[in-house]
Amino acid sequence: MLFVVRGSILNRIAPQLLCILLLSVLVVSFHGQLLHHKITLTAVPFSLVGVALAIFLGFRNSASYDRYWEARKLWGRLLVEARNLVRQTASFSKADPRPMALGVAAFVHAVRHQLRRTDPTADLQRLLPADVAAQALSRRNPAQAILLWLARDVGAQRERGELSPFLAVELDRSLSGLNDAQGGCERINNTPLPFTYSVILHRTVYLYCLLLPFGLLDAIGVMTPVMVTFVAYSFFAIEALSDEIKEPFGTMPNDLALVAMSTNIEIAVRDLLGEHQLPESPQPVNHILI
Repeated sequence: MLFVVRGSILNRIAPQLLCILLLSVLVVSFHGQLLHHKITLTAVPFSLVGVALAIFLGFRNSASYDRYWEARKLWGRLLVEARNLVRQTASFSKADPRPMALGVAAFVHAVRHQLRRTDPTADLQRLLPADVAAQALSRRNPAQAILLWLARDVGAQRERGELSPFLAVELDRSLSGLNDAQGGCERINNTPLPFTYSVILHRTVYLYCLLLPFGLLDAIGVMTPVMVTFVAYSFFAIEALSDEIKEPFGTMPNDLALVAMSTNIEIAVRDLLGEHQLPESPQPVNHILI
């Protein structure tokens, strides 16, 4: 664990740590003098500010993790509702459950592409009938177009007598669950944390670490660069991590593995159909999934 780099934030904060280390070395070399004036600081103000800074960092990290964990629960709900739809259709409907299963898989992939602002064309053309895929791709929100198509298909099954009215209501409830999960993801994606939090935290952390060498010099001498760099690593790493996970649908190493999760949902619904040629789940690279 001491030598893990990918996913450890170290590559993001290495330049800042190097600057702090060089500054600390210069402070020790010049004995804390700046323009022939000795800058005298004690550890007392750093202790007071450090406690407040740790609390503020903890609050920011908690707020970011709340967004991350809620996003993960919403994707868990997508899996549950997808399984429910396919299971109910396969068990109680006289119609072929395959269009429902592939439509749900296409919906999940469309949600992932929407959240990451990528092109869903390949996945939708692979899973949907050509006319349905073309119609969905022409809409601003392809996932909602797919959901509408699935709802109309449920209504058509009911009119043909292939589906009981009671089960049609249950399927519509599961479709509404998919819609609620997508809406929750959109809310997180479109509502960033207040920018002021980032500004205040960023300024305070940097000022604290830049002044810390002057406060530790008289107490620990040549060990100042080591301790200052260690403290800076702790603060910079927590700030960088909270900055990553506050947008959980991105492609940074610690963001949600949406490709793996959407592929696993497709595997789950295809498995309910009894298919054996299933998509391969993405493999982690250095314990990081995309």
